[in-house]
Amino acid sequence: MFLEISGIRKSFGEGESRVEVLRGIDVGIEKGEFCVLLGPSGSGKSTLLNIIGGIDSADSGYIAINGEKTADMNDRALTRYRRRHLGYIFQMYNLIPNLNIKENVEVGAYLSEKPLNTDEILKTLGLYEHRHKLPNQLSGGQQQRTAIGRAIVKNPDILLCDEPTGALDYNTSKEILKLIEEVNQKYGCTVIMVTHNAAIAGMADRVIKLRDGQIRKNTRNEHKIPASELDW
Repeated sequence: MFLEISGIRKSFGEGESRVEVLRGIDVGIEKGEFCVLLGPSGSGKSTLLNIIGGIDSADSGYIAINGEKTADMNDRALTRYRRRHLGYIFQMYNLIPNLNIKENVEVGAYLSEKPLNTDEILKTLGLYEHRHKLPNQLSGGQQQRTAIGRAIVKNPDILLCDEPTGALDYNTSKEILKLIEEVNQKYGCTVIMVTHNAAIAGMADRVIKLRDGQIRKNTRNEHKIPASELDW
């Protein structure tokens, strides 16, 4: 199993205000799978994504990639793990405002031991002709493409996407989903995407439905829907 998630529990707060956000999550994800974590707000999906990403730590249980457990790592090893294995795409683009588009993507390349070609990524994302522009000269969709470029130029094993289309309109959302689908197919990275939009689940290999901090359903899509054909 490429990504093993075992017995993950997480609480916030103490005493009477303590809230159990994850209540024993067990699931395995294969290399190259496109996995959607689906659930309402407060179901624990973003917390789980942050634990997989090493941004947050679990109270108990463990995450392992190729047998490497994050819980066994010190801070330096955890930083190396994030650099080597993970790419992040968030709802907010978090671009560096005084760097142009190519330079923003190259920030991801500097963090990698085996980066992809920056110009090739820019061409794949339809950004090559905008490469010398600053982020504030681009539309929201183009800024999100830049954020995707920064994440995938690292050539990560796992691409973690937290509501990547949450701030975008319908047509731009479809474009971004098509790009993430293409990245998954072209580069073979495992994609784990958090969303509350059930329609997006149709494009995934695996759909994990969370509610109240527990997995309620873990199913495989026998007939995936291409991102271009999604409708909501």
